[in-house]
Amino acid sequence: MATRTVKATYSLDEESTRTLEGLARRLGVSKSEALRRAIRQMARLDLDPGEAEVAALDELQQKLGLTPSKADEWASRVRRERLASSRL
Repeated sequence: MATRTVKATYSLDEESTRTLEGLARRLGVSKSEALRRAIRQMARLDLDPGEAEVAALDELQQKLGLTPSKADEWASRVRRERLASSRL
């Protein structure tokens, strides 16, 4: 069964246009298809504004194996290094 499409007109800034074109090229699909996929992906995320950034950080921390104790150790080490360098 064919998917019914609706012809629509939207205005995009130049950066978004370049991004869409690059995405379509990488995926090997039309710009319309790339845009449809991006819209569906964002709809699946169902996140409040700002949540996507937090989710990305959470994922990165998990992949790096960063725990609260490791983060505290790192922060302490950086503070000591900065203090030591300021005494020079």
